[in-house]
Amino acid sequence: MKKFISLVEALDDLRRRGFTEDFDLQPTCLECARLQLQLHPDDFEIVEVYRFEGATNPDDSSVLYAIEGKDGLKGVLVDAYGVYADPVSTELLAKLQVKHDHL
Repeated sequence: MKKFISLVEALDDLRRRGFTEDFDLQPTCLECARLQLQLHPDDFEIVEVYRFEGATNPDDSSVLYAIEGKDGLKGVLVDAYGVYADPVSTELLAKLQVKHDHL
């Protein structure tokens, strides 16, 4: 996995590699507003994860997930506070947690 200095650098690299959609974290799924599409935990895989901490405050962290849907759709999810900050289903939390623990 590549090393990036900033979230912007990582996003730029992923976009160049085809991860062009933006996903939002919802309670039971990931949502792509542009495509009006929802991906539930069985509908996608997390293929890369990057964590970034604020320079002055470690609590200012963000996690970047590179997501690939079963249909080949590729996009990113940026979680500004980590998966614990948003109320999500047990299944979605487990899907995100597995990769999050391996950072």
